[in-house]
Order: sequence, then C-alpha cells, then structure tokens
Amino acid sequence: MTNTAERDGEEPGEERREEPGEERREELGKRRTAAFRAAERTLSRPGFRGSLRDRLALLHEAAPEVYDLDEPPDVYGGGVVAALEDRVAGLLGTEAAAFFPTGTMAQQVALRCWAGRTGNPTVALHALAHPEVHERGALSAVAGLRPVRVTGEPRLPTADEVRAFEEPFGTLMLELPLRDAGFVLPSWEELTDVVDAARERDAVVHFDGARLWESTVHFGRSLEEIAGLADSVYVSFYKSLDGFGGAALAGPRTLVEEARAWRHRYGGTVFQQFPTALSALVGLERELPRLPDYVAHARVVAEALREGFAEAGVPWVRVHPQTPHTHEFQLWLPYDADDLAEAAVRQAEETKTVLFASGWSRGGPPGLSFTEVTVRADGLRWTPQDVRAAVGDFMARLREAAGQPFKA
Repeated sequence: MTNTAERDGEEPGEERREEPGEERREELGKRRTAAFRAAERTLSRPGFRGSLRDRLALLHEAAPEVYDLDEPPDVYGGGVVAALEDRVAGLLGTEAAAFFPTGTMAQQVALRCWAGRTGNPTVALHALAHPEVHERGALSAVAGLRPVRVTGEPRLPTADEVRAFEEPFGTLMLELPLRDAGFVLPSWEELTDVVDAARERDAVVHFDGARLWESTVHFGRSLEEIAGLADSVYVSFYKSLDGFGGAALAGPRTLVEEARAWRHRYGGTVFQQFPTALSALVGLERELPRLPDYVAHARVVAEALREGFAEAGVPWVRVHPQTPHTHEFQLWLPYDADDLAEAAVRQAEETKTVLFASGWSRGGPPGLSFTEVTVRADGLRWTPQDVRAAVGDFMARLREAAGQPFKA
C-alpha cells in the first residue's frame, strides 16, 4: 500500500510528496479549503481548519474551565505546562510526563534515551511508521539511530516476526494505531504477544501513541492498561484532541528527566507555551470523553458508505478496516484520484455538504485510489440515510468528472 499522491488534506506536520499534476492539486486544495469553511454539513470539523478568530475564541470560552487564569503563565515550563504534564501522567498511569512542542522531537528524544540505556542504537519499527514516512530520515540524520523495518505489511508486526527478526535491536517502536495502513490496531492479545516477544529479546518497547486516545474502544482497555504495556509512550494533543499542537512523552521518572535535558538541547524548552498547553487541557476535558462516541459512529458511517456505493452501482468499494478500529478509516474506490478529488470539491462547493474532506491518493494496483474519513462531533448528526444520499450525489458528480453523463 503506497501513499504517493495528493495529500493536501493532511494534518499539519505530515510530509507531502511531489508528483506530476501538483499544480492542479494545489488549486484543488485551495478550493477544498474554501468549500470546507463555507460548508454547512461535514463529518468532521477539526479546529486547525478554522480561522484564527475561531481558535482564539476556543481559549476565551473554554480555558477558564480547565485552569485558573489568574495564575502566572509558564516560563520555560512549570505553571500550566506542568499541570498538563501531571494530567497526562495520571491518565496514562506513568510516573511522569514531559511536554514537547512536537511529536517528532518527543520520539527522537525517547528513542535516543533508550539507545543510551540499552547500548543499542537500532530501533525496530514498521515500514509505514511515522519516522519512516513523514520525518525525512530524522532518526538517522539527527538522532544517530539506526531504524530497521520489521515488516511492511499493512498491519502491526506480529510476535513471530519480532522473534524471528535477524538482528538485535534495542527498542521496538509500535505505532498505535498505524495511520498509513488505515488506522489499524492489533487485537489486545496480539499486542501483548508482540510486547512479550520484544522483552524476550531484551528490548524495550516504545508506543507511538499519537492517536492512542481513541484506541480504548478497540482494545476494550483503559488508557492506563494500554500504556502500561510499554516502557514509554508518546501522545499528541492536536490529532484527536483538537489542541493547537504539542505532545507529551510519558514513562519512568528517570527517563522523563533525561528527556527534559535532551529537550533543552533540541531547542524544545520554549519560553512560554500556555496557549498550546491550555488548548491541550481543553481537549482532554472536552474531546477525550467523546472519542468513544466518535468511534462508534464511524462504524455506522462506514457501513452506510458501503451501502451507498452499492446502491450507486459502483463495481468495487472497500472500507478499510472493514469495521473501523478508531474514528478514522480509509475508503478505496476504483477511480482516478484526480477525478475523485474534483467530484468531492464540486459537491462541497455546490451543496455545502462535505462528504470527503481529505485529499485522494493513488495506491495499490493501477486504477485504485483512497481517502481518509474522519468522524467527529459534526458527524454524529449524520444518519445512515444522510450518508447514502450524499454518496449518491457524489457519484453523480464523479461520473461527470470521469467523462460520463451527469445525473443529479
């Protein structure tokens, strides 16, 4: 499974790939952004797509609910940043947590700290893991680590693959869920087996938990139970919690203290971070409790998408995973990515309904394309009938974009 075409619907920080037709895709991206902002209905309305006024209004409205605004602001940590760190450590059941401005920095620091402790700079991970796909080789170029790929299959590594891997490694890194494979998760039993297999090899386990918050439904376990399997965990504050940015590294107190020293060396001890920290606390208060509802409704939307495309006579369609593991999943269709993108934008512009907010990418055999679907608060108002009707309208526009007669 590849991920090489237009991704102008990416979340901030995700690397895009250049390819022929990029100019057209830039224009589609601008149209998509404008149509999204004018839309009256969408499955997801993440804060980063709003205006500066919207983002500032969030803090004005919600920040007093989560922190005493008469307290002095943070200065190189402390204050509201320390309160956020304590909250994360409590939720994940770890001894401590450290705030980082980016997840890329947090994970580099975590993995280099573990390399120093294990004496082995080799990090075993998936070929689709975030450092391999979206970080320009930072683990090697910046952190001096040596990433090795346990598997490239569109799933998490298995315990057998970990046990049979042909060379030693100091750390096994697992991305939960694995975004570029379709936001997929293993079963709880598979995850515990993989962790056990790594420990049998005297390796530590680090979770890339950028989207760990919404994984509790699939696992049927609490955040503390999930995080408790690993030696350290990174979590993001903007991908699912709708914060302004930022991340945290959680784990043993001695590891976190060492990570703070490396954070300083990396330039990550920023003078004041209170807007980002406050938005993260708001996300933990408002969005975290709602994520199970988003996951449950994503499964309703996924089934309605399948039904809608079947009713529209589409010869092949796939929702991946078949039952979404989180509130995000992939949708695959047998059409050109550019035609799909044009139809999606036209539908948004002409009906003010956004069914597909992200870009479309080519992947797998020729003629197949996919997009990512996310369900958040706005999506909870969509019934299965709403989804099927939107699919029918989308297909009419797609057939015109592909050179077939338009029938509204």
